[in-house]
Amino acid sequence: MIEVTPHITLADDEVQVRAVRASGPGGQHVNKVSTAIELRFDVRASPSLPEPVRARLYKLSGNRLTMDGVLVLVAQEHRSQEMNRQAAVERLLDLVREAAKPPPPPRKKTRPTYASKLKRLEGKSKRSSVKAMRGRPRGDD
Repeated sequence: MIEVTPHITLADDEVQVRAVRASGPGGQHVNKVSTAIELRFDVRASPSLPEPVRARLYKLSGNRLTMDGVLVLVAQEHRSQEMNRQAAVERLLDLVREAAKPPPPPRKKTRPTYASKLKRLEGKSKRSSVKAMRGRPRGDD
């Protein structure tokens, strides 16, 4: 069992981890060894996720979510397979934790007070007069 939050735990069989070959530089080592990790988590079929968390996880996943509702994470930043496995699992946990947070309440619209409107207009007129004084003096002949 993988504990995500005090209320959400994922069963080990819900997360499939597979070793794949990493891309990028690395010489012979990268061509011989499968150090990258591909983690798959079926968001749609997971019994561990409450429905609101599942919906928020869909939005957070973006391009990493397949048409079947499977979240795919690839970790290849480390040279060892075990460190990449830990990095992929940690990324999954971070995503689920973020989805588990309730959304903030919607913002209530407020109107500016009469005094603040007057203050703003007064500031504008002061600024206008300052700029008007910067011009060339007019010669009243």
